[in-house]
Amino acid sequence: MATDIEKAQLEARIAELEQDNTKLRRMKQALIERVESSSTVRTAPYAAFEHSVVLAEQVRERTEALNAALAELKHSNMALKQANQEAATAHQRLIDAIESISDAFVLFDAERRIVLFNSRFRDYWQGTQTRIERGITIHDVRRLALERGVIAEEHVGQGDEATVYHLSDGRWVQMNERHTNDGGLVILYTDITDLKASETARREQALAQKSRLLQRTVDNLSQGVALINPEGELEVWNDRFAELTGLSPVSSVPFESLMGASEVQLLTPDTLSAHGRPLLETEQHLADGRVLEIRTHPMPSGGFVNTYTDITERHRYAETLRENENWLRLITDHVPALIAYVGGEGHFQFTNQVYDDWYGWPRGSLIGQSIRQVHGEQQYARLEPYIRQTMSGQNATFEIDEQNAAGENRHMLKSYVANIDAAGNTVGFFVLIRDITERKRTALALQQAYQNLEQRVRERTSELTGVNLQLRQEIEERMSIEARLLEAKQDAEQANLSKTKFLAAVSHDLLQPLNAARLFTGALLEQPMPERIRSLISSVSNSLQDVETLLGTLVDISRLDAGVIKPDVSAFRLNELLDTLAAEYHQMAAAEGLSFRFAGSDRVVLSDATLLARILRNFLTNALRYTDKGGKILLGCRRRGERVLIEVWDTGSGIPEDKLTEIFQEFRRIRNGNQHQDKGLGLGLAIVDKIGRMLDHPIRVRSVEGRGSVFSVEVPAGRLLPQSFQAPFSDPSIHARLEGARIWMIDNDPAICAGMATLLTGWGCEVVTALGLDDLQQQVSIGSAGLDILIADYHLDDGATGDELVREVLSLRADQPPVLMITANYSNELKQEVKAQGYLLMNKPVKPLKLKATLAHLLQRRQQPA
Repeated sequence: MATDIEKAQLEARIAELEQDNTKLRRMKQALIERVESSSTVRTAPYAAFEHSVVLAEQVRERTEALNAALAELKHSNMALKQANQEAATAHQRLIDAIESISDAFVLFDAERRIVLFNSRFRDYWQGTQTRIERGITIHDVRRLALERGVIAEEHVGQGDEATVYHLSDGRWVQMNERHTNDGGLVILYTDITDLKASETARREQALAQKSRLLQRTVDNLSQGVALINPEGELEVWNDRFAELTGLSPVSSVPFESLMGASEVQLLTPDTLSAHGRPLLETEQHLADGRVLEIRTHPMPSGGFVNTYTDITERHRYAETLRENENWLRLITDHVPALIAYVGGEGHFQFTNQVYDDWYGWPRGSLIGQSIRQVHGEQQYARLEPYIRQTMSGQNATFEIDEQNAAGENRHMLKSYVANIDAAGNTVGFFVLIRDITERKRTALALQQAYQNLEQRVRERTSELTGVNLQLRQEIEERMSIEARLLEAKQDAEQANLSKTKFLAAVSHDLLQPLNAARLFTGALLEQPMPERIRSLISSVSNSLQDVETLLGTLVDISRLDAGVIKPDVSAFRLNELLDTLAAEYHQMAAAEGLSFRFAGSDRVVLSDATLLARILRNFLTNALRYTDKGGKILLGCRRRGERVLIEVWDTGSGIPEDKLTEIFQEFRRIRNGNQHQDKGLGLGLAIVDKIGRMLDHPIRVRSVEGRGSVFSVEVPAGRLLPQSFQAPFSDPSIHARLEGARIWMIDNDPAICAGMATLLTGWGCEVVTALGLDDLQQQVSIGSAGLDILIADYHLDDGATGDELVREVLSLRADQPPVLMITANYSNELKQEVKAQGYLLMNKPVKPLKLKATLAHLLQRRQQPA
């Protein structure tokens, strides 16, 4: 095509040059004639001649250009002839190439008319009386193929997929299209009959393989599975179904008649419950103790699928959960405090018996109710600030007036303890309530007494002022007034001392129920249980421990004020005390994200180990409380001649210089960023100061605000004496020693007996509990029954004491088993008395781990040869 264009251009150029040449010849002839016929001056013919020479040169140049163009045209004609020959050869080769293609080939131009096709495309039309030739459009081809029956069905591809035709002779053809650069279209028709047959075979083989895999999967399910077709006949089942129902199923057997031969009940989508609703799942207890869960699942196409699951273990687990819940309720129902749990949505999820009885609600009726509905809008408005505080993660303790079931107005001390999950979110809170009406009335009475005293002091002062005006004349009256003032002061001091002695005296009654609750929670934590129940019991145990700590602090300060505590000074190695404290507080510091270091000493000191430990525990507890996460704590010792200085360093918030003496006063605390974590009363350092004065151990403190503090106690050195028993808390053989141990427990409180029996039985002991000697004699033969350890409460009914009961028991026996005496009395006289009798003494509330180690020690000592 390019050669034709060039040829036409050359011909046009030659015609143009010939036309110019003709014009030049005419001009030349005209000039010559003009020169020859001219009669002008001599110079004019010369100029004309000169002009003719120029024109002749131009004619010559144009003639040469014309000759060159003619030569080029001749060359182009030869190239055009050669190109035509090559085009004919290429065209023949194209025809040969498309004929050699195994697929049917068709070429369409831009108007979608056939330009070229091979014989394989023509073969598709044989026997249809259809003549395929150049010029037919693609639409005509498709129409003729459908009209003449060449195509049986057409599968148009989606997206990049090719179109596939199923021909009337059974063959399958795939059509592939491609556009040419000039807008044409090339189509290839590929015979894929063999490929289709292979795919069909593979599909059928894969389907068979999937069917086998499905059957194997069903056979390996832990559930029994049965498929019933729309005609009600068993069609598919697995081995587990036959095992659980005890049947030997056969295909195409009516399901209803098949299940009639089994103990397992028939369940179909048409089965109705007692209320007339469709019953789609049920549980059945079989005669051999198994429990089956049966479910039916209707299918949209008719028929249904039944599943049979053995839930015997799950059922037993649920029963165990219910038993654990009953244990929890039994424990909390015997705690002398109102206990409840409120979920994150503000609804009650747990209440103990005391809680329900105090408010006069039927047992369990509060569960699921909103705290707003239970207390009413007016009372809830008073509680709401504390609820918001607790739900933000901060515990709240406050006093509030409420009416009980009898309509009496009582003063209550409430504590809301946040329940925080692993992610740090508050998911609810515990409610602990105590009725402090009597304590409040006592406090008001004391306040009134103080006010009366102040009034009397003001009156006496007024009288003294008047007397002072006449001092010289009325000196005897002045002395009388001073005597009456002294008497009033003594009355006030006596009233304060009576109050202190009262708190110290009632410690036994306060600690008794708390001791029982601690024993029950300790026993429960020894049992296997779900994590949710363990978390709840741990929270109750922690709350009881907080109550124990607060109560112990109040009792200690009262006993110190009343002079009940007497130091038991003896010599001991300092590390025997410090190693235990370091191990305990290392764990606590790690839990708070603090670094804990310990530098001990094997120096022998002279002190009361229990009271010295109380001082150091207060130092360490304050260090944990007032040191932010990432801080450091150090427990260490320094020698000061014949004395040892024990120090606790921290990098906490520090203490202002003007507060260094104030912190040792009662009910004084320094506010800091961690104040929401502090459950104390501000008595810890007051107790430390009193104990330090009692033992003559100087207490010192130095601090830099914002950098940290150092608390220290100075203890005199001593000479080593026989050491008291140190419980081997980390001995791994403790559990083995307790296994099968025969233990008798005597306590006049049934709740403590029950808690102790539960705890010891969980450790593998054989336990006999009794409320007194008569009760013990009714259960065992005191003189002959096997006995490894005798445990007795010191304070029994009717003024009897535990040491008297122990002497009566031992007098009836030939052997002398070890004795553990338990009491809430902390007096030094009782401690010395029990020690003199050769018994081991443990104070209430009893800590389960300490009790376990102590019993293991007694058993080991009993087994050693005398």
